[in-house]
Amino acid sequence: MKTLKLLFVASLLVLAACVTINIYFPAAEAREAAEKIVDDILGDETQKPEAGSDDQSMDLRPNRPVYARNLLDLLIPPAEAAVPNFDVNTPAIRKLQASMKQRHTQLKGFYQSGAIGFTQDALVGIRDLSAVSLKQRGQLKNLVKAENNDRNQLYREIARANGHPEWEKDVRSTFSKTWISNAAKGWWYQNSQRGWVQK
Repeated sequence: MKTLKLLFVASLLVLAACVTINIYFPAAEAREAAEKIVDDILGDETQKPEAGSDDQSMDLRPNRPVYARNLLDLLIPPAEAAVPNFDVNTPAIRKLQASMKQRHTQLKGFYQSGAIGFTQDALVGIRDLSAVSLKQRGQLKNLVKAENNDRNQLYREIARANGHPEWEKDVRSTFSKTWISNAAKGWWYQNSQRGWVQK
């Protein structure tokens, strides 16, 4: 019986030693950062998302009865995911943000006319070139190209500034939702099937 108890204690110690710390993408912090950046760039055009539209956070531990989970947590402390400081305040990010804010004054009329809109991949897409005069088409294409270059760099730089380049896809996804939710009434965006929809 004594050997069985020792084996049980040894097993618990081995299990406790196997607990790892996971670094996960801090979605709530990313949404907050994206909201501030998009608000700054779009200025008065932003439309605040409705309350309650955020995803609810969830407990990622297996669905066990509460008493079993509490007992297991007592024996083996749960691994808490490390929450990084989600940094979007670097010189490179501020420079990109300022460039996009300055360019927005030139893009604003094209958003309003429906010539351009927000794409599902967090970029700007040309939706209807016929909404623009022949004279302005070259200018619009250059503006869209410059804007998309800055946006791609912004998402990459945010992921890099946080020490996780692999987060770029998550950062992009967060910004995609934020651009669309903050678009002014009448502006266009792509839905999940990449069809154009007017807000």
